[in-house]
Amino acid sequence: MVKTGLARHRSSNPRPLWERVVAKRPLSHKGRGKYLLQIASLLALLCVAHPAAAAEAPPGASACSGCHAMDAAVATPVPRLVGRKPAEIIAALAAFKSGQRPATVMDRIAKGFSDSEIRAIAEWYGAMEAP
Repeated sequence: MVKTGLARHRSSNPRPLWERVVAKRPLSHKGRGKYLLQIASLLALLCVAHPAAAAEAPPGASACSGCHAMDAAVATPVPRLVGRKPAEIIAALAAFKSGQRPATVMDRIAKGFSDSEIRAIAEWYGAMEAP
């Protein structure tokens, strides 16, 4: 049986990749500084990219924007969710879900969301600034 790919490399050299790379040539003083600078740059990039990822809409939030306009210039009788307190949105969806609040469509939409999804959507809309 012929080993291919990663299995072949593991059997021929059992040491971890990190040890093989570092052991081949020790870093000089300048090399260590450059290496540390690269690691620091990567960490800084990850820290900067993290808030952008948090601003993405949670699953299910796109269903809301079809009726609940995000832009103040759009005239609609449906209330806006942007800038509302998350507790208000959670309470309204819970009332729709249980049938306590009359609705044409929202009762069916609310029943499709879990409690954690409702909380994530409410917090996402609450974190936005009202127009």
